[in-house]
Amino acid sequence: MSQPYVFQLASQRTQWLSTRETLIAGNVANANTPGYRATDLQPFSSVLDSTQVSMATTSPLHITDPQDALNAGRTTESDASEETISGNSVQLEDEMIKLGDVNREYTMSTNIKRALHQMMLSALK
Repeated sequence: MSQPYVFQLASQRTQWLSTRETLIAGNVANANTPGYRATDLQPFSSVLDSTQVSMATTSPLHITDPQDALNAGRTTESDASEETISGNSVQLEDEMIKLGDVNREYTMSTNIKRALHQMMLSALK
C-alpha cells in the first residue's frame, strides 16, 4: 500500500525546509568570506507549480500526462541589497529572519502531518 499523496507532499515540504535551513546555515557560516554570494531556494509554491503530477490511468478514457519529472533547478541567488567591500552579500539579519520563517513553517508542517495522521487513524477505527 502506497503512502497517501498528502503525506508525500508533506514529506517533500519537510525536505525542502531542511534544504533551505542548510543553505541559510551555509550563508551564515560564510558571512565573513570575501566574494561569497548568499543563496536560497525558490519558494515551495513555485516548486509545486512546476511539478507535473502524473495521473493514474485505469481506464482508456482517462487523460494521460506524458511529463512526470520534477523541476531540478531549485537554488537561486539571494537578493543582495547591500554588499560589503569584500563583495560578500550575506546579511545576517535577513538570514536570521529566514531561519525564523523556516522554524515557523516546519512547526506548522509537523502539526498538519500530525492532524492528518490522527484523522487517518480515526477513519480506520
